[in-house]
Amino acid sequence: MEHIQMKPCSAAGRWRRWNRKGWSVFASCHRSVSIGVLSVGMSILMLTTREASAQQADTTAVYRNLRIREVGVTGSPTAPARNAQSYTPLFDRKAFAAEPASTLEAVLRLAPSVDIRERGGRGAQADISVRGGSFDQTMVLLNGIDFTDARTGHQSHALPVDLDCISSVELLDGLPGVGAYAGAVNIRTAPLRPTYMRFEGSGGQYGYAYANLSGAVTEGRLSVLGAASYRRSDGYRHNTDFSNYNAYVRATYAAERAGYFDFQAGYQDRDFGSNGFYAAYNPDQWEHTATALTSLRWLKRVGRFALGASASYRKNFDRYDWKRGTRLNRHMTDNVGARLWSDFDWSAGTTTLGGDYAYNHIFSTNLGLLLDRPHGHYTRADARHTGNVWLRHEKRWARFDVSASGGASFTPYGSSALWNLSGGWRPGDSWRVEAGASQSMRLPTFTDLYYSSPAQINNLDLTPERAITVHLGAAYARGIWSASVQSYYRAGRDIIDWVWYEDSDRSPEAWRGKWHSEQTSRLNTFGAEFTGVCAPTEGFLRRITLSYGYVTTDRNADIIARSAMDFMRHKAALGIEIRFLRRMTLALTGSVYDRNGEYTAYPVPGDASVTEVRSYDPYFLLDGRLQWEKGWCRLYVDASNITDTRYCDIGGIPLPGFWCTAGVVLTFGR
Repeated sequence: MEHIQMKPCSAAGRWRRWNRKGWSVFASCHRSVSIGVLSVGMSILMLTTREASAQQADTTAVYRNLRIREVGVTGSPTAPARNAQSYTPLFDRKAFAAEPASTLEAVLRLAPSVDIRERGGRGAQADISVRGGSFDQTMVLLNGIDFTDARTGHQSHALPVDLDCISSVELLDGLPGVGAYAGAVNIRTAPLRPTYMRFEGSGGQYGYAYANLSGAVTEGRLSVLGAASYRRSDGYRHNTDFSNYNAYVRATYAAERAGYFDFQAGYQDRDFGSNGFYAAYNPDQWEHTATALTSLRWLKRVGRFALGASASYRKNFDRYDWKRGTRLNRHMTDNVGARLWSDFDWSAGTTTLGGDYAYNHIFSTNLGLLLDRPHGHYTRADARHTGNVWLRHEKRWARFDVSASGGASFTPYGSSALWNLSGGWRPGDSWRVEAGASQSMRLPTFTDLYYSSPAQINNLDLTPERAITVHLGAAYARGIWSASVQSYYRAGRDIIDWVWYEDSDRSPEAWRGKWHSEQTSRLNTFGAEFTGVCAPTEGFLRRITLSYGYVTTDRNADIIARSAMDFMRHKAALGIEIRFLRRMTLALTGSVYDRNGEYTAYPVPGDASVTEVRSYDPYFLLDGRLQWEKGWCRLYVDASNITDTRYCDIGGIPLPGFWCTAGVVLTFGR
């Protein structure tokens, strides 16, 4: 059972699973052991006796430590997913502890499944795309709670959590229904230790400064994690300065009879100069966003039933200035979600019945339907309701596991069937092979439907994008070695994108020389990924990581699209960590990126009349971290883009060259 270790009365041995043999832990003690307190912990743990595999979209990674005499149990309470069939690890805090990364964007940039498209340095603004999809086609979860922004995917992963609070990130495959067209990224938070206080401060080039204070308290059944941070920079070029405030708290409580409660809340406030961010020829754009979110989850086991419910809310403000200091667009979105489910364990396996509901509302100065009377600054508004219901069944044997689910999604565009099938086989203790197929969809965002400008025309007739995805994968782990291979094929239709129409008689008169939001094409995407790790526990070399991702896609319509074809075609990364002089660690990561597609460049800032078409050039990045650590103190120096490579993720927006920072981390506690 994952995350469970049984320590016998004699410290000479260690058991890693429950068993009823004569040599098992309780039998080896040769005495009665009272486990009255353990019953509560196990009632929570039994909610996830399934191994860390497909079904864990709603994973809660708050680790509980319960002591019964000399027996210790560590568990990870989870809740059933909306039919996620498998998951791919993207980040693990323990494995990446020495990596030269200070933001979530920096660590995900190395994952072969993820395409991080930054517009500014140090996480000022970035989009997350997975497996050849767009940022609007990616669902973003925080501890299993869907906080995807319905206005635009640009804001979805702007969450108030810093890297020190994130225990892991995983890509969930086969999550059908509304939202996760290409997949879902689940960010999990957890304390570093049961009780501690941690301070981190750093600074460096371009007026960069970062300060973070975090900590946790664990008393009996209650655990509280809290963090607050501030990050800022003067910018690496004109109008790329930024500031970012985060505050986050998570509290869990395991009541003896009422069940397990998981509460989280956070707030983020950030502003950033947006030189060329949304129009490459305009160097004076600016943006300010503020996000508040909260959720509450409840889990309870009653006999063979595992019951669960959750409720969530996210509010997002956005102000965009075409010219800094002059307001142009304002938006305020409200996203409300609720979920209810139940598991039933019986001789034929585990059956899950559940449903979820979401309400999205927007006030805006240019998105939505015109209001009869303005609402403060806002003149437009819109709202929608969506829901999913599902029935899932899974069965596990010693070497095999299979699962199937079916249900329906209900949206303003009508009802749609949802389904998935998956299966796995373990030919040996070190191997696992899996395969599956699923249906997914995503609704047009409010930006897709309503956004218009002198260069863009909106489209109110958009309908949901739909896809069927099949995947095949294998994983190996033994000793210090581990490796995984994944492949997938996604057949997508009704793809939404901004399409360019030439200023000629061949184009509709109203659309000539403009971008128009439409869905006239299909996209068939194939991808393959490989990750290999060698992690010795002793010696000079402590870790080697090699990864590679490949994506190819086609379009069955001869059109000029803004984003669907500029996917990351090749992506390779090599990471090495070495330890020397007892307390010194050096970590280096080298990565190569080759993006497909072309973009329109504006050689003269502020002049949209002078343009040229350029292809994305491959580029290489080298990052490094040198750190010293003793007890409660850690000192480090980070250097990103050591080779001073000139590159861009989005056409016409150059990203930082060499950037050096240094910092200190002080951690007290147990």
